Amino acid sequence: MNCIGACVLLLPCTKNPDAPSAIQLLDEMSASSKAIGPKTTLAYRNDRLPSIEPMPAKPKLGQNFLIDAQAVQRIAASLGDLTGRTVVEIGPGAGAITGALAARAAHVIAVELDPGLAAYLQTQFSPGRVTVFTQDVLSFDFAAASVAVGRQLVVVGNLPYGITSQILLKLAASHAVLDRAVLMVQREVAARITATPGSRDYGLLSVTVQMYGPAESLFTLPPESFSPPPDVHSTVFRWRFAPRFAELEVDENAFLPFVRKVFAQKRKTLANNLRAAGFSSGSISAAFDQANIDSRARAEALAIEDLASLWHALQ
Repeated sequence: MNCIGACVLLLPCTKNPDAPSAIQLLDEMSASSKAIGPKTTLAYRNDRLPSIEPMPAKPKLGQNFLIDAQAVQRIAASLGDLTGRTVVEIGPGAGAITGALAARAAHVIAVELDPGLAAYLQTQFSPGRVTVFTQDVLSFDFAAASVAVGRQLVVVGNLPYGITSQILLKLAASHAVLDRAVLMVQREVAARITATPGSRDYGLLSVTVQMYGPAESLFTLPPESFSPPPDVHSTVFRWRFAPRFAELEVDENAFLPFVRKVFAQKRKTLANNLRAAGFSSGSISAAFDQANIDSRARAEALAIEDLASLWHALQ
């Protein structure tokens, strides 16, 4: 029988009545991040978006607050059923999406780098619904949070443009404790993440992300959906964590560096990139024959399955 209460998700059942709840453990984790003042028990004010309120953005932190109420609901709905789930929100800002998540999920973990915004969030939400961490998401321990709540986490976030790739790699490295993510990134980046073989946008980022699970674009928002408006459009995409390394029988630590090599110079043919990576012409030719790959092909023409076949042939 699951230990799921009306408002908080507890650790697996135990006979010890004094056993700490998931909220208590998350609070202990949060306390180890930068202190941001006492928590309050005020309920979330759901009559307006927090982002519409005066909150000066800090350009160096890549802050663009979402002010589109319809988009907030679409993002939350894109996560699917959140009953009994704990959601980690990356960069909640002034809490526009946080409120929609708190209304759907058992608990929300808000990871916010800006101490001022983190303190503000704690005045807007009950600590029984939202735990605020004041820290860089790149140092956040997803595994420990997953252990605290007793199941895989769901992730959502409006990712800062400057560190999008680092956050994606952080999530990929944490895939074992993650179920799915709905993320907002620059439109051009989303196009590369979700691209298919043979398309202009297909490349290293596409293969790297999709090796950890399928990614699909959901919708795009214009600059006026944010305050201050960015110079670009933003796209929301969904990423389901289902790594393919075992299926394709490739080693994660060897295959991904290989993929970086074959996409090193996009204008060059696959054979030229492999030669530049140190493979002999003879081994390349033999591998192409074994994997049934055209010797004139470029890396962007190969599906992930073809890249895996080529990797095997070159071993």
